[in-house]
Amino acid sequence: MEKQFKIFVYPEGEPPVFHDGPCKSIYSMEGNFIHKLDLDNKFQTKDPQKAHVFYLPFSVAKMVQFVYVRNSHDFGPIKRTVIDYVDLVARKYPYWNRSLGSDHFMLSCHDWGPEASFSLPYLHKNSIRALCNANTSEKFNPIKDVSIPEINLQTDKLEGLVGGPSPSRRTILAFFAGGMHGPIRPILLEHWENKDEDIRVHKYLPTGVSYYDIMRKSKYCLCPSGYEVASPRIVEALYNGCVPVLISVSYVPPFSDVLNWKSFAVVLSVDDIPNLKNTLTSISWRQYIRMQRRVLQVRRHFVFNSPPKRFDVFHMILHSIWLRRLNVKINDGHGAMTI
Repeated sequence: MEKQFKIFVYPEGEPPVFHDGPCKSIYSMEGNFIHKLDLDNKFQTKDPQKAHVFYLPFSVAKMVQFVYVRNSHDFGPIKRTVIDYVDLVARKYPYWNRSLGSDHFMLSCHDWGPEASFSLPYLHKNSIRALCNANTSEKFNPIKDVSIPEINLQTDKLEGLVGGPSPSRRTILAFFAGGMHGPIRPILLEHWENKDEDIRVHKYLPTGVSYYDIMRKSKYCLCPSGYEVASPRIVEALYNGCVPVLISVSYVPPFSDVLNWKSFAVVLSVDDIPNLKNTLTSISWRQYIRMQRRVLQVRRHFVFNSPPKRFDVFHMILHSIWLRRLNVKINDGHGAMTI
């Protein structure tokens, strides 16, 4: 991939909605991907004839900020923006119509990323959609779409965020603290909030207690979905050497076409919540040690670097897009097929 893969970024569109995006929020991958693609330009080509894929460089998070009418519950302005942009590049270039969008991709970490893709039938049916909200019940298709991690970056540096003690110094069995949104978290809190010293479940952390310090004292970090399936806690758990416990419905974890999540994470259903402690304590110490070591091995694939480094989250996203592009054959207009 590093030697061959080439991306053409459509130059049309002005910031902030196009060629820009948030870099310091839970939607940070929208902005960081755009900017790091420009920075690591060995993957970019200015010649669309040499491109394997074509990037539609719009930010859904920025559309919500600048196009959407707050509290209107009207997706019309966002959808019209997407329709107008694709119409513009389709009229100016032959590539969208040539492939009906199947060698094009969009990337979004906003919850409304899927909704934005529904603006055009070919965009959500044919194009590669790199989404944090990788929810199969909302038409996420893991065969052609890419699940990307939700990373809550507050600065452009990770100093102090990646690390953690050895397993023997992790004295808490499991930990969660977070807002009560979505259908799963209320169930978790109902069964475990202030019920057991080994299962530390909080709606709000006690005053003076550090979220990351408790993560680093915990063997397992509970990662229940909120309103949408993705959660930044998954990456936070990996950064802190804590085995993530995924509790979700219809969620496709990031990079699961190359990473075996069950080898370094516990995957549970909502029905497993009442039996959570028995489930975790039934995992032998030896098995836990294996999982925790794999957490330390795989977390480099979720680390954000500036500039990007091989095998980090930026390269993993590109690799996932590359794998899906390999499944597509394009007619070049002269009867020849290319991959």
